Amino acid sequence: MSYLALARKWRPKTFADTVGQEHVLKALVNALDSGRLHHAYLFTGTRGVGKTTIARILAKSLNCEEGVSSEPCGVCSACVEIDEGRFVDLIEVDAASKTKVDDTRELLDNVQYAPTRGRYKVYLIDEVHMLSASSFNALLKTLEEPPPHVKFLLATTDPQRVPVTVLSRCLQFNLQRLTSELIAARLRYICDEESIQAEAPALTLLSRAADGSLRDALSLLDQAIAYSAAEVDEASVATMLGTIDRNYVVKILRALADNDPNGMMDTVADIDRQFPNYARLLEDLARALQQIAVFQAVGRVDSESSLGEELLGELSGLLSPGDVQLFYQASLMGRRDIDLAPDGRSGAEMTLLRMLAFRPAAADDSTPPRSAPKSGPKTATRSKQFEAKAESKTAATEQPAAEASSAWDDPDWSTLHTEIGLSGLVKILASNCALLKRQGSTVFLSLDPRSESYLTGERKKKIAQALSKHFGETLTVDISIGVEAAETPAQAEVRMQDEKLEQARQSLESDPNVQSLKTMFNAEIKTETITPIGDSERSE
Repeated sequence: MSYLALARKWRPKTFADTVGQEHVLKALVNALDSGRLHHAYLFTGTRGVGKTTIARILAKSLNCEEGVSSEPCGVCSACVEIDEGRFVDLIEVDAASKTKVDDTRELLDNVQYAPTRGRYKVYLIDEVHMLSASSFNALLKTLEEPPPHVKFLLATTDPQRVPVTVLSRCLQFNLQRLTSELIAARLRYICDEESIQAEAPALTLLSRAADGSLRDALSLLDQAIAYSAAEVDEASVATMLGTIDRNYVVKILRALADNDPNGMMDTVADIDRQFPNYARLLEDLARALQQIAVFQAVGRVDSESSLGEELLGELSGLLSPGDVQLFYQASLMGRRDIDLAPDGRSGAEMTLLRMLAFRPAAADDSTPPRSAPKSGPKTATRSKQFEAKAESKTAATEQPAAEASSAWDDPDWSTLHTEIGLSGLVKILASNCALLKRQGSTVFLSLDPRSESYLTGERKKKIAQALSKHFGETLTVDISIGVEAAETPAQAEVRMQDEKLEQARQSLESDPNVQSLKTMFNAEIKTETITPIGDSERSE
């Protein structure tokens, strides 16, 4: 007997066998059991998620000889013939090859006739968006008011191209991509039923490569069985898919954590000997960074993680959350642009080097990377620059406390916050604060409660760093919310604008010419349109 592909052999025959799509199945089951059946259904979704499968099960439920129900018997002649694709009253049409209006009219000529054997005549039109505009027009009237013995089941991967006049005449069900957990569980079940030895990590790789399509996953499983010839193991599947060994990804992550470009380039050289897919390398790196970020945020990881909780804990301790986010974004951008690189390896190397180049320097980082290139003239110059930078930082932080304290001298915060080099949202935060006092090395500020959303730990830290640099000593900042204090610079600016506006309004009201116009034309001044003229404009 000829071999039957797994995607065909394990195609669901009932709603209960269908994987996922509970939101669609529940609606169809309830409609069948209650007898509230619509005349037209539209199933949308990406490839391999079960559109035509669910449509065929629905056709079987409608024509089962045991009666209309959500659980067709599967053994009567109607059920068997539908499963085998030879039921005379189930008319399946591939719209991609039947796009002409003449094809549609020929199809609809037989709508008026009663079904030959079944209870309903079911028209299953796949990829319905491929029909021409004339074909849709020919279909519209029949689709709106079909005979009671006709049901239309439409399927498409691109509902945007289906006319709204057709959409409005159908019940629309959007089938979602399946999660890799659901796909992996289904692959495990099929392997057990087929007596196929398969490692769990191998099935996880296949489920991820399927990208939400169970049909693609079963096709990949067929390919993996043929490739491995015996047991479907992780190494064989990784080689078949072009996936990089996770140990190399871990080595790259450790090199990034150590700021070690030499170790990173050595790892890439080792990977290159395997003829790898560098786009897949960046995908795997991004996936690992995403798992690290989740572990850092919530302290746990789902069962699907390829790294394992122990390794994730170690890497989470080596990388800061900020670095993880930066590296993740760089991985995505490198994956997007890798086809523009001269070759895959150079694109991946530039992406990894970009991660190190744009990695924020630590506050006390005054030394070059641990594995810097061998010293030469340029390296020596760079080392001197690092040493000079370190000496300047040390001199700034070791000034006598008395000298720094005298430099403070109760400054005006409205002026000070503009002089210390703040920008962006940090400057906005500072402008909405008022200076309370300084106690020791801590500067106490009060934040306007209406601007609480601007307050973050990182922005507070930048204000402290700017003050420390300005006054030549190490200062910290404590920001409280709603504490009574003098008005903030932002409040002062608003007050001054209001005062200018009021002065402008009074000036207009008292102007003799304006008074004459008001009297002559019974006019009034629209105060909301008044805009004060700046000093520079007035002088002109």
